[in-house]
Amino acid sequence: MWQNIPEEELKNKIAQEYFKDFDTTRILGKIDFCVSHKSKDGIQSINFLWAEAKRGSKSDIIESFVQLILTIGKKRTFEAELPPLFLGAFDCEKIAFIPYHAIIDIFNQNDFNWNVTPSNHQSKEFKQLYATSKKLLESEKLQFDFTRDSKELKGFIKTNFSLENKNVHKIQITQNNFIHIYYKWLEKVAPTIGIDWDKEKPDILSADFYLADLLSENNETKKIKESLRVLLQSDYYKVKLEKRANNASFNFTEFNFNDNQKAHLAFWNLYERPPIKEYWDYLIERRDLLVPVDIRERKGAFFTPQIWVRKAQDYLAKALGEDWQSEYIVWDCAAGTGNLLVGLSVDKYKIYASTLDKADVDIMRDKYGNQSLLESHIFQFDFLNDILFDIPCKRHKGVNGGGADEICKDCQKSKIPKSLQEILKNEKKREKLIIFINPPYAEAGNSKTQSKTGEHKPKVATDNATYEKYKEILGKASNELFAQFFIRIYREILHCTLASFSTLKYVNSSNFVKFRETFSAKFLRGFAVPAFTFDNVNGQFPIGFLVWDLSQKVKFRKINLEVFEKGGEFIGKKSFYRQAPKTKTINHWLREHRGEGETLGILMADAPDFQQQNHIAILNNSGNAHLIFQNITADNLLFIAIYFAVRHAIPATWLNDRDQFLYPNDLWQQDSSFQNDCLAFMLFHGQNKITSQEGVNHFIPFSVSEVVTKEVFASNFMHDFINGKIKPDSPCDTQSSPCHSTQSEKSPKESKRCFANVQHDKSSKKGQTSFEDESFYVIPTKPLNFSDEAKAVFKAGRELWAYYHAQEFKDSKNPYNANASLYDIKVHFQGFNDKGKMNPPQKAQDSHYKDFIGNLNYELKILAKKIEPKIYEYGFLLE
Repeated sequence: MWQNIPEEELKNKIAQEYFKDFDTTRILGKIDFCVSHKSKDGIQSINFLWAEAKRGSKSDIIESFVQLILTIGKKRTFEAELPPLFLGAFDCEKIAFIPYHAIIDIFNQNDFNWNVTPSNHQSKEFKQLYATSKKLLESEKLQFDFTRDSKELKGFIKTNFSLENKNVHKIQITQNNFIHIYYKWLEKVAPTIGIDWDKEKPDILSADFYLADLLSENNETKKIKESLRVLLQSDYYKVKLEKRANNASFNFTEFNFNDNQKAHLAFWNLYERPPIKEYWDYLIERRDLLVPVDIRERKGAFFTPQIWVRKAQDYLAKALGEDWQSEYIVWDCAAGTGNLLVGLSVDKYKIYASTLDKADVDIMRDKYGNQSLLESHIFQFDFLNDILFDIPCKRHKGVNGGGADEICKDCQKSKIPKSLQEILKNEKKREKLIIFINPPYAEAGNSKTQSKTGEHKPKVATDNATYEKYKEILGKASNELFAQFFIRIYREILHCTLASFSTLKYVNSSNFVKFRETFSAKFLRGFAVPAFTFDNVNGQFPIGFLVWDLSQKVKFRKINLEVFEKGGEFIGKKSFYRQAPKTKTINHWLREHRGEGETLGILMADAPDFQQQNHIAILNNSGNAHLIFQNITADNLLFIAIYFAVRHAIPATWLNDRDQFLYPNDLWQQDSSFQNDCLAFMLFHGQNKITSQEGVNHFIPFSVSEVVTKEVFASNFMHDFINGKIKPDSPCDTQSSPCHSTQSEKSPKESKRCFANVQHDKSSKKGQTSFEDESFYVIPTKPLNFSDEAKAVFKAGRELWAYYHAQEFKDSKNPYNANASLYDIKVHFQGFNDKGKMNPPQKAQDSHYKDFIGNLNYELKILAKKIEPKIYEYGFLLE
């Protein structure tokens, strides 16, 4: 019927012919065609059809259905959207429908790999799904021919694509979509509850009202989970407050709806409540994911995965002995919902768990139920503000053992149970106390905690008693909540064992220098894992679990940690070094090598650690960013090349992310092979972004005859530099070179800038150099000798350049450029995407180019491996 038209045009014609009374404009991920009807309440669209479209008439309808199922299953579209009545597949001749409920079990397979490309019909998963579902799909499909069955098709649509259809499915709530649904609930339902959320926060949170809704049946939470702090009771909420004084029962308050519950009923009509029972415990335990960001950051953003919980408990055994669980007392003072304590076999009378949030206390009490943890040992406690011990008034001081009187209003009562207070007061017992925590990580100076005005948000990390008490001791580290936990434990719970997850800033960051001056303890054991394995953490950096004996005062120089990948695989050991005050970095070394004379280009640099690796580049001009921009000239070119290669030769990983590049020793000065390798590495690295579109390209390392150009180069500087042809006492013959130009003669004074002489100052500290007397030239006076690895890079580069210059250049929009740099050549073959970013090499149309650039990158990696050990040998990095 619609032969030989593009797929998009086919979809438009089918929409107009058969579905003009419906909304066909919605785009749901990679699903080709969606037919829906806007619900009356306007909350969410009712979907009638999700379909796969194919141009032409030879498509296999079953293959199209399989591709559609893979598309939906990969993105779990049914968890964010109301599932449709039908799945469909069509081409220019025919359309077929399958009731969604007939294939729903396919999406519930636990052992199927959905993470494949749906359009790849040759993949193992596609073939597997095709084989297992073909019979079902054949038996369930309803197929119509557009020409022969047009009337019947329209009748089918009119009858079935209706809001009256009783088979319209509600969205199933799962562990994958309950957060997404929560944000919709916040928008539609939360404003209709008669409560001032901002005023009540953090004591009463919307998350608990959502859980009450979620875990209810016929709008009654009590039938499902009576232990929740907030209960939905038909048309109002009941909130559990603190227990009454001298009474075992709780106080309650109630909140009603301010719209007669209209929005609430309309919203939940879309979802199947309650979720299936196997999700209940998970949804309650992961309440932390629903807590607002500012509260969550103060409470702690890291929900510790069970794989690392088990590993931490194993390492406590390695540090304290196999019998540690029978010998020690454990207190998690940042417990959240208590997942760090799961699996412990410590006597329940010797475990304590406290948390900032009352709702978390209720969850823990429900979860542990006096079995592995006493209810009285689970308590609400703000570790950074609340007092550790009872403070009796003058009248009761010395009475009843010196504790606060339970009734007296003048006595200050600690929220900590009496039994734990006694442990904290007793030095012998404290020596058998483990503070086992994964504390909050928020920092006042974190970009995430800044308001839109650039001002730091209040009450994130600086509005608490511990900050005020210890900010002078902590210095810059006072902005970090976990540091505040550590310093209070260190100063007020003496001689205990600290076993904590955290970033490793307190070990090696310059911001923690003052903290380390105070914190002196013996490191026992520990391990490091990727931060991104923790919920709410996106960075590529290590999280460490370290065990410290606070009774022993030891100033550590470094700590050695075992390292595990995200799946728990052991990958080796790594040392993390304590950064001493006034430690000089590679950027101090860089600043000592400022060049003189005309500028070849610009080095862009940043802070001396791996996380800033992408900011290290060679450019034509300085930028406006708050980075380091240093001129590259003839007399500092080799220093710049060394700096560049040292920063890029070793790939940045989550493990080395915060490693510091340091001021080197002086051994590199005698290693010309290392220097030349670095120059070769810099010339051909992808972060060399010199382009002839922004000025003269002085970085072409070849002669015109080597790469057979169609025109002469504007500058031969780099080729002459490499071949020792730039003489300090005679003009250079490079056109437009930074030393000499064919257009003008330089003065003798300017000619001296063509070379620099560096002498090791024997009176200076090891590793320092000075530019005074003539000791050795940094502008070579004879051809440089390159290693075999560097020669291989030059060969691969030469082949790439020659291939570029051999092109015919028939496209006027992409003309020939004799002065093309590496960056320019990549642009020619790879082009840019619609966002202005260069396409990856894989998207280049020229297969020969892909071979050439692939070979260059391969040889560059080999050269990087040769440079790597020298980086450690010369002190740029510590092993």
